Amino acid sequence: MTATNFDKLGIAPKLLEIIGKLNFLVPTPIQLQSIPIAIEGKDIMGIAQTGTGKTLAFGIPMIQRLAKQNPPAGGKGLVILPTRELALQVDEALFKIGKPLGLRTAILIGGESQYKQIRQLKSNPHIIIATPGRLIDHLEQGTAKLDTVSVLVLDEADRMLDMGFAPQIKRILQTVPAKRQTMLFSATMPEEIVNIAKSYMQLPVRVEVAPAGSTIAAITQELFFVHKEGKLALLKNILNEYKGSVLVFTRTKFGAKKLANSVRNMGHTASEIHSNRSLNQRIEALAGFKLGKYRVLVATDIAARGIDVIGIELVINYDLPEQPNDYVHRIGRTGRANHEGRAISFATIEQRFDVRAIERLIKKQLPVSPLPQSLAKQEVKEKYPSSFGGFKTPNREPQESFGKRGRFRPARAPKPLRSPYAKSKKHGRNVSRPWTNTGGGENGYFLKRNKKSSF
Repeated sequence: MTATNFDKLGIAPKLLEIIGKLNFLVPTPIQLQSIPIAIEGKDIMGIAQTGTGKTLAFGIPMIQRLAKQNPPAGGKGLVILPTRELALQVDEALFKIGKPLGLRTAILIGGESQYKQIRQLKSNPHIIIATPGRLIDHLEQGTAKLDTVSVLVLDEADRMLDMGFAPQIKRILQTVPAKRQTMLFSATMPEEIVNIAKSYMQLPVRVEVAPAGSTIAAITQELFFVHKEGKLALLKNILNEYKGSVLVFTRTKFGAKKLANSVRNMGHTASEIHSNRSLNQRIEALAGFKLGKYRVLVATDIAARGIDVIGIELVINYDLPEQPNDYVHRIGRTGRANHEGRAISFATIEQRFDVRAIERLIKKQLPVSPLPQSLAKQEVKEKYPSSFGGFKTPNREPQESFGKRGRFRPARAPKPLRSPYAKSKKHGRNVSRPWTNTGGGENGYFLKRNKKSSF
């Protein structure tokens, strides 16, 4: 199917008018293939790279089908997502389309008052947008009912399984009516997702606009092998080289907080997003990043899925992700909406097997870039001091001290240091050097310590 606009996808005239006013002119490949099938009411398994417009791919058909059913009496929509940020983003996107039609939504996420959410549920919303944990809380309290759900969407389902939401998802699927339309969208499709589709979906149509695990072609990828102690200096060098907005990923929330402080000390405006921050703090950090208040945003993997910020020039993997799939979602924050982007990853020599796992997933080799000359020399000097004049000589000045029993010990002259090239009195031969360069040229990366040494 080829189309240059939304006119021939079966969308209602009123919705076409709204889409045009919002300047959505050309459908993305996932929208082009999914919207006609979803409008017919068929179940869908959609696979597409992050940042290709999956929200509208399920949002437009859902709103149109619910409008025909005269909700809330005729049916409701339910959207399940892994994180609060993604839920807020989807709510914003659906509200823009549905506001002229009188669309009401309820958003059920953690970190927000349940009383506010209960008021939204009592207003008979047309669409409920929720994270699995908070939705289960409302089901157990009896404040939410899913018996009228006619359209169910599982967005970023693989991420929800990675976060341990499998029991909650299965309970939700068992609670909603069996007669419903189910749409499942993600950038990857592991075996667990396929099993859910077989068990809870009715003859789903597989829509795949790119192989699972593939990355956007507009993203230039780059890899630096660097020692852990040299990461901060390399980050400083890169931030000075690139002038646009930068998203930096770390593995832990403590690392994100520490790194954000370090970036601020470099003279850049920065904020952080991680699970230790409140919902309002996370919303403020993301809004400030979008508006340019913060040039650098440091985040853990909670921001790796679905955060739609157009114009991010650079994504930096300060720490490699624990799962190769997360690499695809991390770098998908740049290069969105047909913009060009760049992704740079830091890895230590010990993480070379993690790099290979990522390369197997994306089916391409990551180009390795050399370290800047000043950083490379500094790294070698810190890691292998013997190549740059030997070890530091300890303080040999005479010092007074007290013994174990408190007796005063006068200062004594130290014994002279023995030269590594002095003759051995016992064997009458030169003592070997403590370190030997076994190759590798000037960088000194191939040094080994000799077994027989004067040190």
